[in-house]
Amino acid sequence: MITMPNFQFRFCLKPLSIAMLSIGLTACTGPSSPVNNQKPVIKDASLKPSGQSGESSTLNDSDERQGKPVVYQVFTRLFGNTNTNNQPWGTIEHNGVGKFSDFTPEALKAIKSLGTSHIWYTGVPHHAVINDYTDFGISNDDPDVVKGRAGSPYAVKDYYNVNPDLADDPAKRLEEFEALIARTHAAGMKVIIDIVPNHVARDYHSLSAPEGVSDFGAHDDTSVEYARDNNFYYVVGEAFQVPTADNYQPLGGEKHPLSDGKFEEFPAKWTGNGARASKPDINDWYETVKVNYGVKPDGTYDFPVLPEEYSDKSFEEHAAFWQGKDVPDSWYKFRDIAHYWIDKGVDGFRYDMAEMVPVEFWSFLNSSIKQKAPNAFLLAEVYQPDKYREYIHQGKMDYLYDKVGFYDTLKTIMQGSGEVSKLVTIHDEINDIAPHMLHFLENHDEQRIASPDFAGSAQKGKPALAVSALISSSPTLLYFGQDVGEDGSEETGFGDPTRTSIFDYVGVPAHQRFMNDGKFDAGKSTEDEKALHQFYQDVMAIAATNPAVTGEYQSLHALNLDVKDSAYTEQQFAFVRAQGEHGFVVVANFNDKPTGAMKLVVPSNVFGEDSDRITLAPMLSHEGITLEKEGIYYNASFSLEGLETKVFAF
Repeated sequence: MITMPNFQFRFCLKPLSIAMLSIGLTACTGPSSPVNNQKPVIKDASLKPSGQSGESSTLNDSDERQGKPVVYQVFTRLFGNTNTNNQPWGTIEHNGVGKFSDFTPEALKAIKSLGTSHIWYTGVPHHAVINDYTDFGISNDDPDVVKGRAGSPYAVKDYYNVNPDLADDPAKRLEEFEALIARTHAAGMKVIIDIVPNHVARDYHSLSAPEGVSDFGAHDDTSVEYARDNNFYYVVGEAFQVPTADNYQPLGGEKHPLSDGKFEEFPAKWTGNGARASKPDINDWYETVKVNYGVKPDGTYDFPVLPEEYSDKSFEEHAAFWQGKDVPDSWYKFRDIAHYWIDKGVDGFRYDMAEMVPVEFWSFLNSSIKQKAPNAFLLAEVYQPDKYREYIHQGKMDYLYDKVGFYDTLKTIMQGSGEVSKLVTIHDEINDIAPHMLHFLENHDEQRIASPDFAGSAQKGKPALAVSALISSSPTLLYFGQDVGEDGSEETGFGDPTRTSIFDYVGVPAHQRFMNDGKFDAGKSTEDEKALHQFYQDVMAIAATNPAVTGEYQSLHALNLDVKDSAYTEQQFAFVRAQGEHGFVVVANFNDKPTGAMKLVVPSNVFGEDSDRITLAPMLSHEGITLEKEGIYYNASFSLEGLETKVFAF
């Protein structure tokens, strides 16, 4: 959601929020028939999206989606930017900016080729920016409470309009986004945008709210710290003070008429991460203010509590529960915002820092959304594993990030320090909710795989992609530039290298080479970038179209670790996905060195055959494999190159 500026005392952003989730905390705190045993059984490879070894399996428009959802996250401001200046703290004029219009049919086709079912357009709602749009009736934002020159997409200033930076004509910015929604739908994909219920920009003011809709805080009683129907919490009797730090200046020290170390706000409001001081710390989310959902300062609730049995009830039953109940004003405000965008054609939402908002609100909101749009895609950021089931079952979320467990463990394996057995255990622990746990390797909050602080090479993401995308029926999220090895190395101003900055105007070099001035044909990409992109297309074609992805999962890891005289170790991972009599076997090598001679062992009940030999067809650019029957197992000797993954169809 929010990362910190380039300070020597900066600490990791998202996990810190776990200590602030409760307002009550001090927030400055039938098998087939046998066949001739003399001949190998060549298993049906009709589910295989490619032909023979070495062929591309790129997803085509005619391919039927029988697999999992695939979310492609674009940082909308950066995606179409062709400018390569990348001057730190550079202006929109100097460093350039992407536009809604950059999502041409060619761009959308390229995105869809990665198996994409949903595009998450990040940074769409109108957030605080430094650029002057007063000619369009938009008030200027104060750099003292804006992060970076381009602003944080999670400091939303007007929920009923869109970021003017993204429009060719800011006066028609909403119409331009509506046109993008239509283009995305015409390309066969759906649209997701962010909603950030926990906080809004410190200077929230909507120019576009429908008649009868008031701004957040417009009717608050500011003489008290808390009132149920206040939208904000207040530091009574104290004025807001801009946070300071010895080594930080807004806009990198550039002069600006509003950059004077002051921002008029009386009384001061609690800061977005729950900090209650009138002068937040520089590492607080000081550009935002905390929204009140009827949680009192002592942490007790001022709204009806959802009965435990509602964990097993439907959306309709949740909606009926809230019918006629009196709830805090902020609940209605965000319900109306979500319904507004659903009516505009948006197909779902990614909820920022959902765990900082009570689960009852999510029951209220999500059940209301599903009444309007039953297929809406609802994804939430929740980082407390003990809360996962609560937010899925009671909060009625479709999906949560699987970060703290799956991603964090997979990252250590990619870095060479982790063991696959830990990943298997982590995945088993959430087996009952695995279809709800979205997998990713990159997003706007996380380091780029190719950055030195993560893996140092995009190639190390290849086995991780295959495992992450194919182990579960849960959605896979790809971040723009990931498929061509973007390393996030630019010094951009407020944002730090290793992550592509969400606060600055910047070009994204590897993505720009693939974009090739709007052709989206990899015309300027290196050979390594082209090969990586093809690998992503091949793996994601399996994820998007192969019905076995939605079938049963079986780990082969412990079985293969116990095989004598085999090179299989904690740096390899083998597993099976099966739907009926068909499926595939994945074997991935996380080591950058070849495995040497390795024996793959698979239980015979996986295949439902009783033949002496079974030949499995290749699904990626490698040869097939023939397994020999020995007792209750089939096995074959083979090897993997460094960072190679093989996927075999049966």
